[in-house]
Amino acid sequence: MALRMVCTSALRAGTDVGVSNARTFCKTALLCRRAAPLGPMPNEDIDYENLDSLEKYRSYTRYLRKAEEAKNKPGWWKTYRTYVQDQDPEHGAQEVNIGLPHCRPPRTKEARERRQVVKENKKNVELERATRLRTFKIPLDRVQETWEKSSGPFQIKRLADHYGIFRDLFPMAYFLPRVSLRLSYGQDSGQVHYGNWLTPTEAASAPQVSFEAEEGSLWTLLLTCPDEHLLDSEGEYVHWLVGNIPGGAVQSGEELCHYLAPFPAKGTGFHRYVYVLFKQERPINFQEDIRQSPCHSLADRTFRTVEFYKRHQDNMTPAGLAFFQCQWDESVTNTFHNTLNMKEPVFEFVRPPVYHPPQVKYPHGQPLRYLDRYRDGKKHTYGIY
Repeated sequence: MALRMVCTSALRAGTDVGVSNARTFCKTALLCRRAAPLGPMPNEDIDYENLDSLEKYRSYTRYLRKAEEAKNKPGWWKTYRTYVQDQDPEHGAQEVNIGLPHCRPPRTKEARERRQVVKENKKNVELERATRLRTFKIPLDRVQETWEKSSGPFQIKRLADHYGIFRDLFPMAYFLPRVSLRLSYGQDSGQVHYGNWLTPTEAASAPQVSFEAEEGSLWTLLLTCPDEHLLDSEGEYVHWLVGNIPGGAVQSGEELCHYLAPFPAKGTGFHRYVYVLFKQERPINFQEDIRQSPCHSLADRTFRTVEFYKRHQDNMTPAGLAFFQCQWDESVTNTFHNTLNMKEPVFEFVRPPVYHPPQVKYPHGQPLRYLDRYRDGKKHTYGIY
C-alpha cells in the first residue's frame, strides 16, 4: 500500500513538472513573437556602457529646460494621461475661480504690524496682570473678525467642497466667500452657518440678513435647493431671489421671487439649502428672472444657478456663501397642501410581509416559541427562530 502511494505521488509530480515546463515554453514562444515597437523607445540613444561620454548639464536651469522640451515632445506611445483623457475628457480639468480677487498685503507689512502689536502688549501692565492672574478674557468678536479676514474663506470653501455645493451649483468652478453672510431665522436659535441642521418649522419665514457692504454698492441674494426637485435630478427650486439690493438693506431690494419655506419630501433624507450672495457691478435688468407674486407653482420655481450666473456673469460676481440642511417634519405637509396646493409626495420602503412556513402539527426540533408565529393578534412577539 505504501509503495502504491509513493508511485502515485511520483507520477503526479512528473505530470505537474511537465505541465509547468510546457507553460513556460509557450510563454517564451509568445514573447519571442512579440511585434516590434512602432517607433524609437525612450532613451534608446543613450550608451549605458559609456555614461561618461554624455553631455553634462552645467546648470539646473538648463536641465529644467531640457526636461520641459522632452516632456512636451510628442511620442508615438500613449501615456496613462492620454488613456484617461480618451475615456473622460474632463478628467484633471482645472476648476476656475469665479469669485472676487484677493489682494493680500505684503508679508513684510503683516510682520511689521504683528511685531508692533506684540510690543504694545508687552508694555500693557493691565494685560500682563490679567494674564498672570488668569482673569484675561479673549474677545470672541475680534477672533471671529480676524478669522473671517484670514483663513475663513479657505475653510468655508473646503466645507462647501465637502458638501458638494460647487459641484452642483457651479460645475468646474468655485469661489472664495470674501463677504461674511449672517442669516438668522430667530432670536435664540435658527442661525445659518455652513451645513448646520435646521427644521422646516424654524425656516418657515424669511430670515434676517446682514453683511458688510460699501455705500452705493449693489447686491443679489439667492436661496436655492439642489436636492429638492421632484422631476429633474439636475434641476433646482429657487426659494428666494432678491436683486439690486442697495448696500446691505435686503428689504429695499427688488424681490424677484418671494420667499418659500423648505419642503423636503418625506423619506428623502437631508436636503441642502444654499444662500449665495452676488456683488453687482451696476444695476441689472432681471426681467427674465421675475416670478409672479405669490409664486406657488413648482414649474415656475424650477431653476439652475449656473444658467442664472451665465446670463449675468458680466455684471455680477459671487462673494458670499452660507448653507444649512433640512429634513421633513409636520410643517412640510402643510406647505404642500395649503401653500403649493398639491398632494404630498412620500418616498418610503414598503416592506413585504414576513413569510412563515405552514404550521405543522408536531414541530420537531423547533424552539419553544414556535407557536408565537401563528398567534392571532396585531402585536406579535416572534422571538428568534
